[in-house]
Amino acid sequence: MSEFWLISAPGDKENLQALERLNTVTSKSNLSYNTKFAIPDFKVGTLDSLVGLSDELGKLDAFAESLIKRMAQSVVEVLEDSKGKVQENLLANGVDLTSFVTHFEWDMAKYPAKQPLAGVVDTLAKQLAQIETDLKSRTAAYNTLKTTLENLEKKSMGNLFTRTLSDIVCKEDFVLDSEYLITLLVIVPKPSYSQWQKTYESLSDMVVPRSTKLIAEDGEGGLFTVTLFRKVIDDFKVKAKENKFTVREFYYDETAIRRERDEMSRLLSDKKQQYQTSCVALKKGSTTFPDHKVKVTPLGNPDRPAAGQSDRERESEGEGEGPLLRWLKVNFSEAFIAWIHIKALRVFVESVLRYGLPVNFQAVLLQPHKKSATKRLREVLNSVFRHLDQVAAASLLDASVEIPGLQLSNQDYFPYVYFHIDLGLLD
Repeated sequence: MSEFWLISAPGDKENLQALERLNTVTSKSNLSYNTKFAIPDFKVGTLDSLVGLSDELGKLDAFAESLIKRMAQSVVEVLEDSKGKVQENLLANGVDLTSFVTHFEWDMAKYPAKQPLAGVVDTLAKQLAQIETDLKSRTAAYNTLKTTLENLEKKSMGNLFTRTLSDIVCKEDFVLDSEYLITLLVIVPKPSYSQWQKTYESLSDMVVPRSTKLIAEDGEGGLFTVTLFRKVIDDFKVKAKENKFTVREFYYDETAIRRERDEMSRLLSDKKQQYQTSCVALKKGSTTFPDHKVKVTPLGNPDRPAAGQSDRERESEGEGEGPLLRWLKVNFSEAFIAWIHIKALRVFVESVLRYGLPVNFQAVLLQPHKKSATKRLREVLNSVFRHLDQVAAASLLDASVEIPGLQLSNQDYFPYVYFHIDLGLLD
């Protein structure tokens, strides 16, 4: 399971014996795997300051968890077709998350235990806030690029009535730069091919004989060219409509077509270079669009690219990571490490508030073996530490301030300090 329970109990002889009983019962019943969780001795400060830190740490804990979940989701989005490799990109200090938690050691260099607790909490809060700011900026840039690319790709999807034709037609299909002649594109239903061939020359005066050519087709019909005099365009369109032939509004503009193809190539290249690893890239010199949902087959010219035929290829895996993925991996690790340090701080603060001074408690990390065992594990914990109820109640009565989380009427109250760590970041 990707779930951990972080608890603490007083460090006196009676409670250390209780922890031994807990280990014995959970081991024999195969309920959980238990390890000691080392927390350094911090400068305690005043009771008032601890109460304030308790509230602040609770909010920071929730913020950190939310942040790493968002970062994990961003990794999923960036990896796209390599989603099976998400977990190997979500590491903490180079190891998997479970190993990091079970072998946790306080980072004295980054978060010195000798400085006041408030200072440690402030360092963690600023670190996480900066990561969130950078995450918003970087993902916004990625999403803008992705949206622009998707909008271009949508233009190359659909049938002959709606999709772009710039990746289907060629210059040779048209009569260009003529003062009198023009080439139109007409969509003809497949059952009407024969009718079109027999009637198109007579749909209007001044249609060039034998000027039609089928250049592409999809599942519904074909795209035909026809050349006629400009002066009869309107009449030809009316007669074509009467015969259920659709003139597609399209005028060949080589500059605009090249610009559209270059834009698609540039965006795909930017997405690959800046954000992805093992992603899809355009082949060198490609002028086609990416994968389409509707197959459109060009005809009559073996050199013409097929619309709907992907002219991209998978790059070899492990060839390199884009800056966004690298940033996400590094800063996910930093945020996750900070989150577990926050959990350790919460255990320390709540243990002092609950068990009093001098500081003397033992933190233990429990990893339930299976979901169905959690109810039984909770019963064992409550039974082993039920004697702490009276201690906690006495502490509440003696305290002159309200201590968060110690209301005895709360159904989630436990006689020991308890925090939950859920590593199911993608659930």
